[in-house]
Amino acid sequence: MIRITARDGNTAARRGVLSLPHGEVETPTFMPVGTNGTVKAILFAALEKMGYRLILGNTYHLYLRPGMEIMSGAGGLHGFTGWNHNFLTDSGGFQVFSLSQLRKITPEGVRFQSHIDGSRHLFTPEKVSEIQETFRSDIQMVLDVCTPPGIGYREAEEALGITSDWAKRAFTRWQQRDPSYEGLIFGIVQGNFFKDLRKRSAEEICSIDFPGIAIGGLSVGEEKEVFKEYLFYTAQYLPEAKPRYVMGIGTPDYMLEAVEAGIDVFDCVYPTRVARNSSVFTDRGIIALKNERFKNDFGPIDSSCDCPVCRQFSRAYIRHLFKTKEILGPMLTTEHNLHFMYRLMENTRRAIGAGTFKAFKADFLDRYYRSGE
Repeated sequence: MIRITARDGNTAARRGVLSLPHGEVETPTFMPVGTNGTVKAILFAALEKMGYRLILGNTYHLYLRPGMEIMSGAGGLHGFTGWNHNFLTDSGGFQVFSLSQLRKITPEGVRFQSHIDGSRHLFTPEKVSEIQETFRSDIQMVLDVCTPPGIGYREAEEALGITSDWAKRAFTRWQQRDPSYEGLIFGIVQGNFFKDLRKRSAEEICSIDFPGIAIGGLSVGEEKEVFKEYLFYTAQYLPEAKPRYVMGIGTPDYMLEAVEAGIDVFDCVYPTRVARNSSVFTDRGIIALKNERFKNDFGPIDSSCDCPVCRQFSRAYIRHLFKTKEILGPMLTTEHNLHFMYRLMENTRRAIGAGTFKAFKADFLDRYYRSGE
């Protein structure tokens, strides 16, 4: 569960400590995404040194490859990967949502074809919980129905009903878990972009005694102002005493909006994905090191950053690595971006503790977006 250690006096932002089977996690926190049991282009040792204690894995992908026999034989994700801290595993619901041509949703569950070999599978709420127990996930997510913006009310309401029913079934299955398994389970609020459905979903999910609650179905293609409106609207219905998680956000503006709304945890592939294309975060905005103007720039990525990459390598050198397609290039930019995200969260927690979060957020975003290079 979560222990709140500080609150911001002017917003819903809060600082806390999340207690999980593989150690405590300070919140608010960003989770690097390790879909296949690895965060792309970086060693676990580097993540650990930065301070990360919680990363995300994906049930859909790991279930298909390497498969349950190998995962079970290894003793779960920790034994298989060597990561000795916490894993949150997504249920695979979003992947099923994104593979719309390969799946069919019914009240029973989701029937889908593997994107790897075309084999057919059935995910039920119970099976997905069982899979994540085999993974020994520190936080497992319930199977839900994620819907895109722009659908009609009736379709959104139907998806909400299935999500709520699946949540009850998943929770019942989790209650029947092996006594040796200490992982938590989080419910997921849906409701698309209809406020009465958002409220209803929050009430139905929160009526189940999940150890934590996630907000799903945001950052799926809607406008930024719509994201913000529905984030704050939904967050007000979540219980204070439980950890809150917004799925799939990883840019500074979205993350800080989530913190202001009282969210504790978030994740996204964005920081590592753009890093592999040479784009790096700086306190003055995001820059693409492939650009010609960095050819003779012998300064660090960010002069205010103390990460190992900025202490040792220049923009010109990293640009050279990308131009020559050296593997080291994406490795260095990935390390820098994840260090930047961790430092942003450290500074955010510090500001909440000092009661200055609102000013910190405004100052950071003004500098990041207005004075970008």
